[in-house]
Amino acid sequence: MTSSLAVASVADLTPEWLSSVVGTGTVSEFSTERIGTGQVSENHRVTLTYSAGGGPAAVIVKVAASDETSRNSGVSMGLYEREVRFYQDVAPSIDSRALAGCLHAEYVPETGTFCLVLEDVSPATVGNELDGASPEAARLAIAALAELHAPCIGHPSLESAPWLNRESPITGAILSMLYTGFVERYSERLDARHVVVADTLIAGFERYQELSTDTVSAAGLVHGDYRLDNLLFSTDDASRPVIAVDWQTVTWGAAASDLSYFLGTAMTTENRRAHADELVTLYYDGLGDKAPARLDEFREDVRLQTFFGIIMAIVSPMLVERTDRGDEMFMAAFSRNCEHALDLDAVALLPEPTDPTPLRPEPTDEGAHTPGVEELWNESWYFDVADEAAGIGAFVRLGITPALDNAWYTAMICGPGLPTIAILDFALTPPDDLAVSTDTLTATHEIVEELTHAHVTLTGRGEAFDDPADILGDDPRGRAVQVTLDLHWHTDGDPYLYRLTPRYEIPCRVSGTITISGDGIDPAPITIDAPGQRDHSWGVRDWWGMDWVWTTSHFPDGTHLHGLDLRIPQIPAISIGYAQHPGQPTAELGTHRATEVIGDDGLARSTALRIEPGAIALDFHPLGHGPLRLVAEDGRVAYFPRAWGTWTDTDGRHGVGWVEWNRNLPG
Repeated sequence: MTSSLAVASVADLTPEWLSSVVGTGTVSEFSTERIGTGQVSENHRVTLTYSAGGGPAAVIVKVAASDETSRNSGVSMGLYEREVRFYQDVAPSIDSRALAGCLHAEYVPETGTFCLVLEDVSPATVGNELDGASPEAARLAIAALAELHAPCIGHPSLESAPWLNRESPITGAILSMLYTGFVERYSERLDARHVVVADTLIAGFERYQELSTDTVSAAGLVHGDYRLDNLLFSTDDASRPVIAVDWQTVTWGAAASDLSYFLGTAMTTENRRAHADELVTLYYDGLGDKAPARLDEFREDVRLQTFFGIIMAIVSPMLVERTDRGDEMFMAAFSRNCEHALDLDAVALLPEPTDPTPLRPEPTDEGAHTPGVEELWNESWYFDVADEAAGIGAFVRLGITPALDNAWYTAMICGPGLPTIAILDFALTPPDDLAVSTDTLTATHEIVEELTHAHVTLTGRGEAFDDPADILGDDPRGRAVQVTLDLHWHTDGDPYLYRLTPRYEIPCRVSGTITISGDGIDPAPITIDAPGQRDHSWGVRDWWGMDWVWTTSHFPDGTHLHGLDLRIPQIPAISIGYAQHPGQPTAELGTHRATEVIGDDGLARSTALRIEPGAIALDFHPLGHGPLRLVAEDGRVAYFPRAWGTWTDTDGRHGVGWVEWNRNLPG
């Protein structure tokens, strides 16, 4: 294989580059033709003309998808890297007639580009996923699968290879969020029996993962997407009847997952029911001495892995560009795999669906955690209050990023009739404890009683801005003011731990005083007695990689609502949060969707919020703005407008709270 610079698209191909890849002749001309229906990658047949020497009449060039959503999925989920590593590190040792020869394989992680140059095996034809495999085609595909798997089952170096054993990006929380979007998109096309199967899987996903790890009778190389769209059937070469392509999802795991996936995805339900027993035996016999000790034990592997096909049918359509054919294919796959699970009574392996009990942080979580090695690993403590009666809102945040040897201190005080008071320092040395001391400020953040009581103090110089939008500028300058803050956060609800990321939120009652002195500002202490929120998070925090809307609302009857509308590129919006109603247990939100109006100055004008369960609809009216401008090490900018104000529901109920809108700027 060559080691020249990666080709990012077929537009980058040149005769010289192709000559270096082929290595047996001088390419003078070439033509390209898009083939296949892949959505995460593109395949092109490149027909070659030689001016000297000779070589193959054509090759297949595979590159990243031109669609940005699909391409970003390929990079973020490691799909491109896996396929290149498979052809570089694994394929030569398999030496199977079911693999296309590889002339070039290269991946550039800095750009996310990759390029494969593979043998053209035409006139082989790709299977038709919608029609399903005939019994004859299924026998060929299953025999080829056993041939591919046998050399790798129990292989020690592959079993320990980090790139084959990467932690799956599809966690239970992510799967649940994707499933919500899947159901919303396809609700009118889903069989109620199949929804029950999927609901049971989602609720019992951790149990499925445990079984998949602990009860596997044969572990080995897993193609991960072994279906008709990734199989080429020869029309004139009986020695190579089937060739498997598209190794982007290759991993290490239960060998039966590829087999079960093929049976449930690539065959119609009628054909599978008629031939599954025969095909499982064909595969088992094809493994030879690598087969598990008992066929009936291996059949249990196949039974459990029916869920793998359901997971793929849910996840895949939510991560790639949507097409009409894709919708038909994913609906067929979902239906067939659910029928497979029902036929084998695989659902009996999982617990009955239940509403999960909301998670609660441990008292020890209030302290600092062991930092991760990632550059953007961050730990933060955040506190806010919204006092409509006093006409003032405030927030304080201390964030520490150890890998960058940096800490941020941000505090804002604002309200009707007040300028926005900003106390900002984005270049602190990380403190040893939660106390900050500089030439301009002294601040403490004390957890007096874990999960129950926190105390924050601040004394220092801030800047007053009559127009808070000025803070979003490159070099904001306000007039000097002095600030003293002494507030206590007493827990006034249930501490709530996120499932998706290490973070918790606590609704509170806040009391104490705030004093501001400066030109045109009444220096009298302001007494605070109002609702508020505090949170603590630790983990990778990328303000510049996603957008979100974070909300809290507190109502006089003791109702507390909190939610996050998380907007990550390539996947549907994710909802996280809780509803705490007086006398009722905390309920986790299934939907937290915000529709905001942002002005040209970067400040929020309003936000409409929809929450489920409960069909809650709220409208937010800002009373004070405390925006931030966040700049990454590489120069990327995110606007982080925050505001406190009032919430009003459709019944006219009136509450208060804070909202933040993280908005990445194009650049």
